[in-house]
Amino acid sequence: MPQMAPIGWLSLFIIFSITFILFSMMNYYSMIPQSPKSQISKKSQSNSLNWKW
Repeated sequence: MPQMAPIGWLSLFIIFSITFILFSMMNYYSMIPQSPKSQISKKSQSNSLNWKW
């Protein structure tokens, strides 16, 4: 069984590393988070600030 040259392992490592980084970045940036500001403003408007003391 012939052995693979070190430059072959290096090129495979670089290709898989770049693929993994690109895949991770695509997964991270594909999710669009909902802005919590609209939910906070709705809650603050519904809660009156009547202190009972």
